[in-house]
Amino acid sequence: MKAPKTLFVCQECGSQAPKWMGRCVDCGAWNSFVEERVAEAVPAAAGASRYTPGGLAATARLYEDVDVASAMRLSTGIDEFDRVLGGGIVPGSLVLLGGEPGIGKSTLLLQAAARFAETCGPVLYSSGEESEHQVKLRGERLGLGRAPLYLLSETCLERILEEVARIRPALVIVDSVQTVFSLKLQSAPGSIGQVREAATQLLFAAKGQNIPVFLVGHVTKDGSLAGPKALEHIVDTVLYFEGEHHHAHRIVRAVKNRFGAVSELGVFEMTGSGLHPVPNPSALFLAERPAATPGSAVVCCLEGSRPILVEVQALVSTSSFGNARRTAIGIDVNRVSLLLAVLEKRAGLALLGEDVFVNVAGGITVDEPAADLGVAAAVASSFRNRPVSTGTAVFGEVGLGGEIRAITQASRRVREAAQMGFTRCLLPKGNIDTHEPGADGGCQGGASTPAATPGCQGCQLIGVRTIGEALDLLFN
Repeated sequence: MKAPKTLFVCQECGSQAPKWMGRCVDCGAWNSFVEERVAEAVPAAAGASRYTPGGLAATARLYEDVDVASAMRLSTGIDEFDRVLGGGIVPGSLVLLGGEPGIGKSTLLLQAAARFAETCGPVLYSSGEESEHQVKLRGERLGLGRAPLYLLSETCLERILEEVARIRPALVIVDSVQTVFSLKLQSAPGSIGQVREAATQLLFAAKGQNIPVFLVGHVTKDGSLAGPKALEHIVDTVLYFEGEHHHAHRIVRAVKNRFGAVSELGVFEMTGSGLHPVPNPSALFLAERPAATPGSAVVCCLEGSRPILVEVQALVSTSSFGNARRTAIGIDVNRVSLLLAVLEKRAGLALLGEDVFVNVAGGITVDEPAADLGVAAAVASSFRNRPVSTGTAVFGEVGLGGEIRAITQASRRVREAAQMGFTRCLLPKGNIDTHEPGADGGCQGGASTPAATPGCQGCQLIGVRTIGEALDLLFN
């Protein structure tokens, strides 16, 4: 009898090797190779299709004949969740939701499943980590009503697909994909082969039966989704559930979406009765902002299509050691080091021997260049011990030459600041010179000239060209 063929597979990137290796040559991970048995490939029937029911052959259709009425988006009943998905759930889509343990992934999906079942049809919630009684206890705590919500405690992939074929639900939720295993493979659940097989078979079921499927994924210590990167390429949408355990709010961020905007953001508040959407995140992040305190500046960052006002805090103190410390939370520390060098070279601030600590209040992460001017303003405010005016919002990209470069969607940022009660916005001069009012109700006006359009609500726009000019206007 022929011995079964085995391979060593890297659990980080999926690289294969005929023998065990201490370090993966593709991704550089150490001790990541695990021996797995290779299943013999079964040739598919001629003309069979993976997506069509019953393996029937698929035929090409004319572009004009494709009916999109059956692919209209379906609402989950949670506005913030619909926003992250791009306006709702697309039938036949495969969505991956990842996050740290205990962050609220199962709670959010259970709430969405109950509301979806009330309006769109039956929902199958398959849990491989909890029993039906445990899921029911959580549902009673969340106050879920009577809806056609089916609970299944199962880890066998073939059994889950049988229930999908029997119930024909309008939505399928698998919590989590790392616990699902297929009888076709001999490897343990959670291995790269099992995760890839489960995601692929669920993809075929979603496309073939036009049923949206949600997968819950675990994250590793470095914050990335567990399993191979191929898992993120298989699915249509990848959502990350972010938030600190000592903060009440949670953030759902889209990092990949074939049916909507990337980097879209949804904000929720964790309460005893579940997750509640926050319609105005700017008010949440600025609720406890201190007034007239040095080292604080308000920045309007753009997350997807939504402008959000956040507070950037900085603390500059004389270093007690030979090497000054550079610490940043919520923003890239390398970007902070770059801005500190620009402030010292172009604005004359002696920061070489100073410890600098930068924090984005509220636990949100800002990664766009438009926050550069706000970080520089907060650092200069703390260094000079002079506060930035309470009614001033700043945003703009800072170049290595000290110039303030234009940013995108400036009108939306200004309108959000005006709606939150800010009376002055410091922004790049290029955005004012080249701005044309659009259909979004944007603002217009010159430097130091109050805007006259209704969208600005009397907000004064001040254009700056260099970092030195910006600091002079803020503190002089």
